[in-house]
Amino acid sequence: MRKFTKLKASVAPMVLGLAMVSTPAFAQDAETADKEPGDMIVVTGSRIVGAAAISTAPVQVLSSEAIESSGVTNIQEELLKNPVFGTPTFSRTNTSFSVSGSGLSTVDLRNLGVDRTLVLVNGRRFVSGIPGSGAVDLNAIPTSFIERVEVLTSGSASAVYGSDAVAGVVNFIYKKDFQGVQLDGQVGITEEGDSFEYSTGVTLGGNFADDRGNVVAYFGYTNEGKAFKSGHKTESGRSGTDSISLGLLNGNDADLFTRAGPFYSSYSPQGRYFTDNSEFTYANNGTGALRPCFSTNGGTAPASCGAFAGQQIGPDGFNRDAFRYLAIPTERFLFATRANYEVSDSINLFMEGTFSSTRATSNIEPFAFATDDAYDDGQMPIETLVGGVATRNPFVPDAIYNDSSDTNGDGLRDIFVTKRLLDFGPRASTAKRETFRIVVGAEGEFTEGWNYEVFANYGQTDSAQNGTGQINVQNFRNSMQVEPDGSGGFQCADVNARNEGCVPSNFFGLGSLSPESVAYLQAPASFNSTIKQTQIGANVGGELFSLTANANPIAVTVGGEYRRESSVEIPDALTQLGLNAGNAIPQTSGQFDVYEFYGEVLVPLIADTPFFHDLSVRGAARYSKYSTIGSTYSYNFGGEWAPVEDIRFRAMYAQTVRAPNIGELFSGVSQTFPTVQDPCEGIMATGGGALGDNCRAAVGVNANIAANGGVFTVNQSDRQGVTGFDGGNLFLQEEKGKTFTAGVVINPRSIDALRNLTLSVDYFDVKIDDAIVSTPRQFILDQCYGGSVQSFCDAFIVRRPAVSGPNSAGSLDEVNSGSSNSGGYRTRGIDVVFNYVQDFNLFSAPVSASLNVAYTHLISGYLVPLPGAEKDPFAGEVGASKDRFTSRLVFATDDVRWSFTGTYIGEAYLDNAFTGVLAGENPDYRLHPEFYLDTQIRFMVADQAEFFVGVDNVLNNSPIYTASIPGASVTGMDADTGTYDALGRRFYSGVKLKF
Repeated sequence: MRKFTKLKASVAPMVLGLAMVSTPAFAQDAETADKEPGDMIVVTGSRIVGAAAISTAPVQVLSSEAIESSGVTNIQEELLKNPVFGTPTFSRTNTSFSVSGSGLSTVDLRNLGVDRTLVLVNGRRFVSGIPGSGAVDLNAIPTSFIERVEVLTSGSASAVYGSDAVAGVVNFIYKKDFQGVQLDGQVGITEEGDSFEYSTGVTLGGNFADDRGNVVAYFGYTNEGKAFKSGHKTESGRSGTDSISLGLLNGNDADLFTRAGPFYSSYSPQGRYFTDNSEFTYANNGTGALRPCFSTNGGTAPASCGAFAGQQIGPDGFNRDAFRYLAIPTERFLFATRANYEVSDSINLFMEGTFSSTRATSNIEPFAFATDDAYDDGQMPIETLVGGVATRNPFVPDAIYNDSSDTNGDGLRDIFVTKRLLDFGPRASTAKRETFRIVVGAEGEFTEGWNYEVFANYGQTDSAQNGTGQINVQNFRNSMQVEPDGSGGFQCADVNARNEGCVPSNFFGLGSLSPESVAYLQAPASFNSTIKQTQIGANVGGELFSLTANANPIAVTVGGEYRRESSVEIPDALTQLGLNAGNAIPQTSGQFDVYEFYGEVLVPLIADTPFFHDLSVRGAARYSKYSTIGSTYSYNFGGEWAPVEDIRFRAMYAQTVRAPNIGELFSGVSQTFPTVQDPCEGIMATGGGALGDNCRAAVGVNANIAANGGVFTVNQSDRQGVTGFDGGNLFLQEEKGKTFTAGVVINPRSIDALRNLTLSVDYFDVKIDDAIVSTPRQFILDQCYGGSVQSFCDAFIVRRPAVSGPNSAGSLDEVNSGSSNSGGYRTRGIDVVFNYVQDFNLFSAPVSASLNVAYTHLISGYLVPLPGAEKDPFAGEVGASKDRFTSRLVFATDDVRWSFTGTYIGEAYLDNAFTGVLAGENPDYRLHPEFYLDTQIRFMVADQAEFFVGVDNVLNNSPIYTASIPGASVTGMDADTGTYDALGRRFYSGVKLKF
């Protein structure tokens, strides 16, 4: 049976089970020497098939033994240790607040965004797991079924694989030609006693039809348990109290790193009630009498108001951290299969299938409701017109009613209310995602030296997310309009609302809502989506002739593909209309198809001559015709030169293309609640240059300055009360990138003591023109006020003209944004990969020791938000440290394998858009380096059995406390839980049995 082997690694390290290794040319040469006649090689990043196939662009490999030594249940966890990957957009520890992405798992090469990393399985596309995006959910990839992972750390593959490969390619290779039965089982837990994990799996395989065919299948189940934020800590202490509110209150950057308190959210379960004269609340955490807590006209608040006296937020507020998940519980059922059958010498049929069902549950604190969620001006009427007479709401306390007035001219007294909806319970959601993919095709040699492949690939992801804890604002308005029922009681004034179950609701005090009110007011949320991908392709390749006597023949491949993508996402009706007091999210649907043609050529020039052990050049080109944006072109060219067998130089230049995805094109206008820094904060009545003049151009800012002793001042509610809207852009065009890589691979094969040492050093430079980005909101604010760009002020920013409940006059109400072809991205750096293997005897027992190190130094990296705008650097900021490495040291005998993995994340600085200073300029904004150590010891009990135990985060590192600083902390968390380990020390053990 002919074997079509996908190989791309330094062979000795791969065979010995090392982790991420580079792809020097000798790897293919060494592997080829061990292969049977007729064996073929396909290298990731190239479709050239042949014994001389090599990779000009850098490639790193994660082997199955390295994956086993990591003890991970989700492959994302191991990939993220590699410094070529940036902070993931979606992971188990950073998606608790995600509307539709809870529990997703993605990877991001070079910090250029998940949509610029192309994920393949066995060299073919995999259906997305994120509506509107091309990003793949790695929950759908069965970790135990992976033979290896090949990471092309260059955008040169765009001409080979098409759109989305701007930053590179991650290619998962499934197991093949497996025979027998393998059982796997593993359990794990954190030192804190949570996030309990267990996984089981069985792999079955065997030959049939006189060994002309093979079928292998995997069935697996994994369950990763929940971890509450309150059960863990940062370097500044336990995360059981809501310290973030302190930073939002006082706005002092230094205080964001200080865990004084407790300081809780101002949205309390007993409520805060604002008339046009005073604020009222229930003292002593809702158990005391209703008292005014401050006067808007300058009065003094009584001390008994505790938390809210003078607007100081303290223990009488609400502790949000007690409800928040740090790690989302995720349950997965997995099935994968791969089969092939050799019909004849020239026809080999193959099939691949994957099915996954993922269930993820998120949990955050009860909803923080304010009456501006239900009324345009935020003023809730506390009277109802009954027969033309203003009738008092019977639940309104006398103190509030007597202090209120009609502030909006509708003839009814009104107030502004904020209240934590504790009676509704936490906001919880359950997301279920099912992904199905099947590939069928044929491959073979139709004549000597010429091969072909035809295939059809279909994938579909269906997701359904259901949530609780939101409020139906239309029903809320109905329940506030109350009239006598004629029997001594009260009822909702609107007869249609009564017919739909409306009951009057008491919004005053702790635990005031009856079960009947809660049932009527609750707004169950849902989000459903379907993503479909169809791909049909064919290619033919072979060898032509040799240019010189010793050189291999010229190899070529040509082919074509058709691909169709569609995505539909449907929130519930209330969410679409923004009537559940949360983000307004519209229904989005769209599709596109593309026809593509490509060709690739490898030209060996000279071989086996002095100073030219090998010299070759290569190139590829692709033409694509999209139904949305028209025609695009991408190409690459490069070469490799080995003056001697021990050293090889390589370089490649590529023009990459990424077409806008469905979300970027077709998304409707949706609402979000960003965290931004108001540039006008601290501006006085005069001075401040252009910034001061631009800020004071807003009427509300001047009113704020006058009311606060001559200084523009914002409070906690102002910081938390900023909203904004995003949307797609049908006029987007493709983004074009330019990638250059150059490097050297050294393997001193001629020196016996060093023949198992490999070292690769590669320079990379990725530049993306017209990158599709949503313009950062902080950039919009800074350009409006600091840069005097009036169009930004007019088009994107809305300030409150006057006081609105707890929100100050002049405070930011909306900061809007949207997708556009911006000025672009650029990132430059150096990758170094080192491998060494050495055998020796220890007490007469043979031992194999291996060391692998992957290091990345980021020279520079920046975003240009809009054409002509100044560069916004990200190199050296949180999530993009300039220096990172991972290393693995393994000692192995026939009976034991002990591995140590170290991961280093260099120093990082807060985003300059937040601090106003660049990375490295001010140590006050520095986050120190982190080094994580993991270890595992594996015992080979017999030929058929292995037992292992492991510890992750041996040193029990805690993440650095960064509160809710933009770009330095995940929403709702005390740290960047996507970049830094948030769970602390963890233990696991397991077994593997073979039959």
